[in-house]
Formats: sequence, structure tokens, C-alpha cells
Amino acid sequence: MNSISRWCSSAPEWRVDWPALDREFEWILAMRGCAQDAVFHAEGDVWIHTCMVCEAMAALPQWRALPERDRQVVFAAAVLHDQAKPSCTREENGRITSRGHSVRGAIDARRILWEIGTNFASREQICALVRHHQAPFHLIDRDDAQRQVFLISQTARCDLLALLARADILGRQCGDQEELLNKVSLFEEFCRELNCFDQPRKFASPHSRFEYFRAEHRDPDYLAHEDFRCEVAMMSGLPGAARIPGYEVDFRNARSLAWMLFAKNWMKHQQGIKEKSYTRPASERGSFCERGKISSGMRRI
Repeated sequence: MNSISRWCSSAPEWRVDWPALDREFEWILAMRGCAQDAVFHAEGDVWIHTCMVCEAMAALPQWRALPERDRQVVFAAAVLHDQAKPSCTREENGRITSRGHSVRGAIDARRILWEIGTNFASREQICALVRHHQAPFHLIDRDDAQRQVFLISQTARCDLLALLARADILGRQCGDQEELLNKVSLFEEFCRELNCFDQPRKFASPHSRFEYFRAEHRDPDYLAHEDFRCEVAMMSGLPGAARIPGYEVDFRNARSLAWMLFAKNWMKHQQGIKEKSYTRPASERGSFCERGKISSGMRRI
């Protein structure tokens, strides 16, 4: 699946090759020396905790019984789940906190996994597990627990998430370990009751799902009336592509295309080409919807 999965523990020894992981990934080494709050992580720094989590994961019978691909997905999530702590850790009121590391971790994990060639489905599942790896600890106490479980199940498999959370607890030293393990067990039962333990929560229709998450206090089993009042035509193109008559699209703020603009300018610089600056008159400025004419075959929404 990816470079991380090559070092995933396997039968019969179920051993994690940490020296190999340290050599291959700089962000793993960055976790060394990153302090944690001793109340929740008396075991030591983030690297020690991550090692303990992966070792605890490898020892779980439920994890060993998974298909190989699922084992690799959860193992990768265990390695990545706290990798954003070095960039999020700070001291507040005399206590160490890494608030926001789950969200930041999912963003960083997506980049890391893309760079090592992880396939899309596995990458997004791993990122979802990293994003929600703390949810089983406190979700059962929330007033909107059902809604949150339904939301999480749309991107992360809750059975794999529970495995990750259990290993996360077993891979630390804290005073409330037993209480947290009980909460993970309650999370598992809650997901089973709601039929979203190993699959996304199903809705009557895609539109019903949209309407459920759009507003609070909606019945998840309600079949929403579909009243589509318009059609939307979305078009996209790269700089230099033919323009739609009557429309002018500005790509200057498109970060994803910044590298293409850089390459274009670099090539012009190498060839000694200089461009004349041009500023549009005020009368021509404004959004393309205000200025443009609709080309044939398209309608204004």
C-alpha cells in the first residue's frame, strides 16, 4: 500500500521495525523530545508514546484478525496519529497542550501519504482515522453523540477507529486508563446499535443525508423531498487553455496552480522574455458574473 505498510508488523513475531521507520521518515524522528502533559502521558515524549501505541496495536487479537489491507491502514494511522504534536505543542497556564493536533495531523498525513504514493482510498481512510482518533474518548458524553457518530462514519470506519483508540490508551501511562477503555467499549456498542460500526450510516437518499447534516434535530430515517430548482454546470481549465467567450477567469489566487505559474515565469526568464504590465480600467473590473455574457449551451443560475 505504501512505504509505512512495509514496516507493519506481521506474523509470526508481530514486531515493529522502529529503526527502519526512523531511518525512512524524518517526521518520526521529529517526535523525539516533544514533551507531553505528564497527567495524560507519564510515559514520556511523543515518540515513546507512538512506539507504545503501535506495540499495543500489534498485540491486539482484533487487529491481528483483520484483513491485511485493514491492518496496514490502522497501523499507518497509529504511526501518524500524533505526528502533528511537534508543531502544535505549547505551554498554557503551566500545562503542556497540543490542542488541534488531530485536525492538523490529518492535513499533514494527507501530504505525507500522497508523497509516498498511497492509493486514494487508503489515504483518505487513514486521514479520517487520524482526524477522529480522539473522538471515542469523549463522544459518548456529548449531547449530539448520534449526529457525531453518523458524521464520523461517513469517512472513517468506526470499528477501525475504536481499535486505534484502544491502542492509543494502552500505549500510555495515565490515571484514567480504565475509564477511557470503558468509553471506547461504549463507543463500539453505540455504533453497533446505530448500524454504523463497520460501514457508513445509510440514509434514505443522498439528498436525505445532505439535509440531515445541514440542520440539527432532523430524523435520520426521514426521506427528504427532492425539489431541485436548478442545474449547475461547473467548468475548469488550466492557464493558457481556451477561454469561454464573454468570461474572464482569474487564476492568480489558485494556490494549487502556483507551481505552474512559477514554472511558466521561470521559463520566460530563461528565454529573456519580458512581459508588459497591464492594469484593467476600473470600468472593466468586477466579477465575471457581472461582466460576462453566457456562452451558448450554458445558463446563468
